[in-house]
Amino acid sequence: MKTPNKSSHLALLAAATVGTAILAGPAAATNGYFSNGYGNESKAMAGSGVAVNNGTLGLAQNPAMGTEVGNRADACLTFFSPDRSFTIGGAAPLTPGTYKSRNSLFLIPCVGANWQLKDNSTIGVSIFGNGGMNTEYGANPFAGLGAGSVPLGVNLEQLFIAVNYSFDVSESLSLGIAPTFAVQRFSATGLEAFAGFSSNPARVTNQGDDWSTGFGVNLGLAWRPTSEWTIGASYRTKMSMGKFDRYAGLYAEQGGFDIPATATVGAAYTPASNPALTVTAEYQRIFYGDVASIANSNAILGTPLGAANGPGFGWTDMNVFRIAGIYRASPRLTLRGGLSYASDFLKSTNEVLFNVLAPATPKLHASIGASYQISDKMELTGAFTHVFNNTVSGNNLTPGFGQPVSLRMDQNELSVGLSYKW
Repeated sequence: MKTPNKSSHLALLAAATVGTAILAGPAAATNGYFSNGYGNESKAMAGSGVAVNNGTLGLAQNPAMGTEVGNRADACLTFFSPDRSFTIGGAAPLTPGTYKSRNSLFLIPCVGANWQLKDNSTIGVSIFGNGGMNTEYGANPFAGLGAGSVPLGVNLEQLFIAVNYSFDVSESLSLGIAPTFAVQRFSATGLEAFAGFSSNPARVTNQGDDWSTGFGVNLGLAWRPTSEWTIGASYRTKMSMGKFDRYAGLYAEQGGFDIPATATVGAAYTPASNPALTVTAEYQRIFYGDVASIANSNAILGTPLGAANGPGFGWTDMNVFRIAGIYRASPRLTLRGGLSYASDFLKSTNEVLFNVLAPATPKLHASIGASYQISDKMELTGAFTHVFNNTVSGNNLTPGFGQPVSLRMDQNELSVGLSYKW
């Protein structure tokens, strides 16, 4: 059979890359601000994927799976709908009331391709949104402190481009490595009230979009001790990003905002008595606590914003647990479903004040999805995820800021995608 021209595949991927970079928005269904899975197959299993083949976008979770993916290209589009709000009680200075964020629908594309080099090795490229957050409130409760324009909110977007190399060490062991480039964009509005708390008052808010870039590496392993079991593991290093200079007076370390490391381990079981069924379970840890601008406490505003030890969002490392299943109902139809549960994102409920800007409260995800093989080469995949409503309440400990604050969010996500094999 004639092998398709690889240069044509590269040209198509380059065009898709440009489109993805232009359209990339805040992450889809989230754990903290990280995406819960990459690609439609993973999203249909509540983010599971370290120990199963989830196509080219699944290589973002475990780069060792490339030799199972083979010659394949994927494109997907996610319709992401978060519902975010916060409530402030008590009396002044913060204006009491319930505030709901605008912008409840985001379109998020992803694209990837994988090429077989030899029988035991592949190379691939994937472009996807790793994480993000977006809030835009039409009223500003901080105006009671003396200043506060509208809208109040932040926008963080992260785009990853990973080059994936995987190879089979033996029939039972595969390894993978994916050098990864990241670009992120950030803006903040309505935070004038906090200029007096900053080491650089002119670089706190309303400075437009700022950009930063950085690099990291994703490492993966897939071990198949028997025909029924696959053990998967991956580790993506912390990514040292350039600083957001325009917001040097807002984020700790003069505008630092590195991307935390993640580690995932899991297993998949396909019983010999029923090869149509695969069940999988995995554990992931996101090391939010290693990034000062994310982890530093804001419970007491005792150090200036933007300083090396300045206030952050008060987040802690997050643990994510997932279970999922795959059922191959027919040669053309594959069904998927899964659940995931994340631990609390805040170190304590005294950290709620700054998190009105990023109310990352969701913990429980439930997902379903299916793939249908249109032809020998084409496959259509869809997934739906509901992220259940969760509320976190507390109060800041800084004198004058102790009014009760409640954060809440729920999310819905619909993803569709097309795969092509050659």
